[in-house]
Amino acid sequence: MSAALSHLKVLDLSRVLAGPWCTQMLADLGADVVKVERPVVGDDTRHWGPPFLQDADGNDTDQATYFTACNRNKRSITIDMAQAAGQALIRQMAATSDVLVENFKVGGLAHYGLDHASLQALNPRLIYCSVTGFGQTGPYAERAGYDLMVQAMSGMMSITGPAGGAPQKVGVAVIDLFTGVYACSAILAAIEARHRTGLGQHIDMALLDVGMAILANQAAGFLNTGTVPQRQGNTHPSLAPYQDFPTADGAMLLAIGNDGQFARFCAAAGHPEWATDPRFTTNTLRVRHRAELISALEWVTRTRSTAQWITLLEDKAVPCGPINDMGQAFADAQVQARSLKVNQPVAQVESTQTAITSVASVASPLRLTATPPVLHRAPPGLGEHTDEVLAGLGLDAAAIASLRAGGVV
Repeated sequence: MSAALSHLKVLDLSRVLAGPWCTQMLADLGADVVKVERPVVGDDTRHWGPPFLQDADGNDTDQATYFTACNRNKRSITIDMAQAAGQALIRQMAATSDVLVENFKVGGLAHYGLDHASLQALNPRLIYCSVTGFGQTGPYAERAGYDLMVQAMSGMMSITGPAGGAPQKVGVAVIDLFTGVYACSAILAAIEARHRTGLGQHIDMALLDVGMAILANQAAGFLNTGTVPQRQGNTHPSLAPYQDFPTADGAMLLAIGNDGQFARFCAAAGHPEWATDPRFTTNTLRVRHRAELISALEWVTRTRSTAQWITLLEDKAVPCGPINDMGQAFADAQVQARSLKVNQPVAQVESTQTAITSVASVASPLRLTATPPVLHRAPPGLGEHTDEVLAGLGLDAAAIASLRAGGVV
C-alpha cells in the first residue's frame, strides 16, 4: 500500500525548525515535499554548527547536523523569490500543490504576491499554513518570534529549573517542535475538511499560542486557583514521590503515580510501614509531607546501585529508570529494538569538502501498521532537485539554463 499521504504535494517555504518539523512529518508520511531555499545560502540551519556532518574519513564538513534533524524525505530547489521570475515559479508550484507552509513575518510574502489571499485566488483548494511567533493578529503580530523568547514570555522558563535557582530553557527548542506537530495536525484536519467542502483554508499557527497551550496542567492549576507555579527542579507539583533520587553509583528516576505503586515500592524497599504512615497513605498527603517523605526515601535509595533498583522494581510495576546521557539512550536495548536510529545513504551533498556518504537521524515515532512512515530521501543538498522540480513544471533544459544564468534558481 502507498504511504498514507503519498497523494499530497506540499510546498515548503519555511526555514529553521517549526515549519520544517511540520513538513518533515508530512514527508515521512509520504507527501511529496518540495523545499524552496535561497540560492547559495539555503536554510539558515545548514550553517548552524558545530556540530557538522562528517565525511567518510571522519573529518568535519561545512554542513551542520542541525539541518538534517528536520529535512529528510524532501526535495530541495533554490529560487530567488525577490525576482519576478522566481515568484512566478513559486506561484506555478502553488497552483498544483495541496499544502503550503511558510514562516515569514506577517505580511512578508504579500510583497511577492505569495500571500494567502493571492494564492487562494489561484488555487482555492490550497491549504496555506503560516507559522509566526505571535500570530496574524494582536499587538505583537509584526514582531519576530523565536523559541527561546517564547519560552521566556509564556512562563515556560519560570517553571523550569531548580527550586530557588534561575529560570532555565528546555534542552531542545520544545515550542518550535510542538508548533510543528500542532501545525501538522491542523493541516491534516484541513485536508479532511476539504473532502467535504472542496476548499482549502488559512491556518494561523503562533509559537506563543502553542507555548501557552503546552503549559498544560501547570496552566490549568493557575487558571483555576490563581496560584502562580514555581520552579521545583525534577519534582512534580501534584505527585510524590515523582523525581530523581540518589543511588549508590549515581541517580535514578522514580515516577510513582498512585497509591498502589507506592505501597509496592515500600514493600520492595524494605519499609512497608511507609505505606500506612498517616503522612503518606495518599498521594495528596505525600505531596503535603513531601520534605519528610523525600528525606526518608533518599536515605534508602543510596543503599543500592541504579541497576539494582531497576532490577528490584521492574517486575513490581513500579516506574523506575536510569537518567541517561544521549549515548546511553541510543545504546538502550529498547531504543535499539524499536530501531529509533536510522541511517540514510547520501549520493552527494554539496560541500566544500569530501562528500558525505550517510546521514543518521531519529526514526519517526508514528507507527502505522498499514501505511507506515517512509524513508526515501536523505536530507537534500542545497538545490539538489532544482532541475528535477523545474522539469516537472514543464520547463525544458534551455529554459532551466536561462533561469540559472539569470540567478533566478
